Amino acid sequence: MRSPDLTFCTQTNRQTETPQSRLIAGLADGFRWMARKLAEQRRRSAVMELSDDQLKDIGLSRGQIESDVHVSSHYWNNKGL
Repeated sequence: MRSPDLTFCTQTNRQTETPQSRLIAGLADGFRWMARKLAEQRRRSAVMELSDDQLKDIGLSRGQIESDVHVSSHYWNNKGL
């Protein structure tokens, strides 16, 4: 399970920032947010398919899946993977 390989450069010089560049930066942020949410959903679905014994092997319970997948997705996104 890999996160999408989306990379956008949204850093601009404040002096040369135009309404169009702000719009593009906002759209890029929106696409990154959507990609992150989709990757999080894929991870959650994959973990939900595991049996209770498999979850126990990796140290999770069904109740922890939601929070642990959310936390791990932030880890993966911050690593750029």
